Amino acid sequence: MSKPHPVQVIAVSGGKGGVGKSNISVNLAIALAGMGRRVVVLDADLGLANIDVLLGITSQRNLADVLSGDCDLKDVLVEGPGGIKIVPASSGTQRMTQLSSLEHAGLINAFSELGDQTDVLIVDTAAGISESVVSFLRAAQELLLVVCDEPTSITDAYALIKLMNRDYGVDRFRILANQVRSEQEGRHLFSKLTRVTERFLDVALQYVGCVPYDEAVRKAVQRQRAVIEAYPRSKAALAIKALAQKVDSWPVPSSPRGHLEFFVERLVQA
Repeated sequence: MSKPHPVQVIAVSGGKGGVGKSNISVNLAIALAGMGRRVVVLDADLGLANIDVLLGITSQRNLADVLSGDCDLKDVLVEGPGGIKIVPASSGTQRMTQLSSLEHAGLINAFSELGDQTDVLIVDTAAGISESVVSFLRAAQELLLVVCDEPTSITDAYALIKLMNRDYGVDRFRILANQVRSEQEGRHLFSKLTRVTERFLDVALQYVGCVPYDEAVRKAVQRQRAVIEAYPRSKAALAIKALAQKVDSWPVPSSPRGHLEFFVERLVQA
């Protein structure tokens, strides 16, 4: 048995919809792949799988087929732009919590096979704080919360941080300001969030930067392409490349927490 190599598992979440989370997930994945990392994106938005739509990809199979034993995880992986691989969501994954021990083992097996060919797993969670979102967040090592300058975005991000902190003891969150008009607005947004968290919670928030509002993102979405690929010199694309540089410097966990099996075990237990 070769020793599984550590995989960085990053969950991208936001509390509410419309903050551009899936866009960040996909473009960050492509940027990391451009730096030579082997990246898999798990579309964990179970009700509204949207990564395939964002990228104009059609997938015949999804995670539910792996669970039912109809195929291997390798068979559901879809090749995405820039060499990333995508595990399409399935609306059947709410079953995650009711897996039989056999399915449980099968899933862990499926992911550990993937682990040898993966450096980073980006989990694009659904909006809100449903049970399935929480279980993905608990299983990941890094939580990247995407916020934008709307009162509801701040309150929803706070609600998510509070839930993860009080109920599950998570005390470290990375914050990305998205669709901001300026660097200053990004920092201001972050300080708004830290003001409430510092008062009521014992958590460490780390600001990882901002992605500016950019028409190129909208154009790319219309063309069903990633902005980093369609408009590589756009402000948003450059900001995401800078974000990828930072993400790449985050510590990669050493075993046994760093293995994908661990991620899946945590996920199923959650």
